[in-house]
Amino acid sequence: MTHFSRRETLKLGGAAMLASGGLIGGARAAIPVADVAAPDFKLEKGATLRVLRPAKFVPADETLFNENTKAFTAKTGIPVRVDYQAWEDLRPQTAVSANTGVGADVVIGWADDPHLYSDKLLELSDVAEYLGKKYGGWYPLSERIGKKFGTNNWIAIPLGGSGGPAVYRESWVKEAGFDGIPKELDGFLKLCQQLQKNKHPAGFALGHAVGDANSYAHWLLWSHGGSVVDEGGKVTMNSKETVAALKYAKALYETFIPGTQSWQDPSNNKAMLAGEIGLTQNGVSVYYAFKNSQDPKIAALAADVTHAPMPIGPVGRGTETALVVNSMVFKYTKFPNAAKAYLTFLMEAEQYDKWLTGSAGYWAHPLAAYEKSAVWASDPKIAAYRDTMKNSLWYGYKGPIGDASAAVVADYVTVDMFASVCSGAETPESAAAEGARRAARYYKKG
Repeated sequence: MTHFSRRETLKLGGAAMLASGGLIGGARAAIPVADVAAPDFKLEKGATLRVLRPAKFVPADETLFNENTKAFTAKTGIPVRVDYQAWEDLRPQTAVSANTGVGADVVIGWADDPHLYSDKLLELSDVAEYLGKKYGGWYPLSERIGKKFGTNNWIAIPLGGSGGPAVYRESWVKEAGFDGIPKELDGFLKLCQQLQKNKHPAGFALGHAVGDANSYAHWLLWSHGGSVVDEGGKVTMNSKETVAALKYAKALYETFIPGTQSWQDPSNNKAMLAGEIGLTQNGVSVYYAFKNSQDPKIAALAADVTHAPMPIGPVGRGTETALVVNSMVFKYTKFPNAAKAYLTFLMEAEQYDKWLTGSAGYWAHPLAAYEKSAVWASDPKIAAYRDTMKNSLWYGYKGPIGDASAAVVADYVTVDMFASVCSGAETPESAAAEGARRAARYYKKG
């Protein structure tokens, strides 16, 4: 076995650590770090790693991820193969690996996914505790989805989260008679109605879109005070609050561009770029695509694309969520220390800040120190995503995270409930009852 000492760990992260509270990153950023002893990994002789992760939406995400992976190989001599999977196919592929004990050593899945397989995962507390102490602590959402519920044992390392604020064409919103996105639900509905009249309709995903549909449906539910379960995990979906959310969703849906019932995650991006919609909910990828378009006419429109928080409902606070990429290591790996070293390496400032900055903050940081990344001061429109992991709610809110909450999200229970009302297949009352029935199947198992 090769000794992976503290000194070598720091070298892998970039040997620019200063005294406690010092700065890393030079001209690129000023990331505050603490002088913390790194885990004393011992790399297995002959180690190789295979990594499975979601496909890119922002090209730099993949490019820089691959560069960081190659840098790990250059430092350690450990070959790493990275496979990119379409978003909707990532969960099925992860399930196959979990059930067969064959597949990627490191899987970068979605937020709740590690909690489906918690008994099959390597504990990562040594990695998480080191990173947390060094980089200013983990945000509450990071801790909630990283730790096995009710314990301090980390079963996953969150790499970041894509936020879901409103994304809109500013000139079209002003043309509709609004200075920006209304902060309350009635005004938001009126805006969407006027955008439709002006032939610049809104469009929000209601198909089985991993990020966009879940983000939209849960915002609708939570903003009205509804939830799938309460704090103790009792199913509360069939409530007057849920019915109110469903009625509002139906009214909003009447203003949408046709076809959103079948939208996947790329759909609203394409519709926005094509000028078919004037308002949606998305990560920074829409703005990034405008700004970096090779078509000068489309690139010029980036100045008209901006972001704002989604409206606040009767609960009186923001209720947005984040699509989190959450990394796990299966116990079947033959090289657990190499896998831990790889994840640690990716999260160190020299690698992580390059990835964060180059991707324009697409996967917003899970550790507090990266609030100081230069990316958040580089463009005020990107700054809207800075606090994604700091302020977002978790899927399964208000209850515990576990195999039940993960299964409800993976089965699109909340999304399907809203889609059924919007399509006219169900009434709000019958849809709320059916959603609760479906959710209860999983929570009874839990």
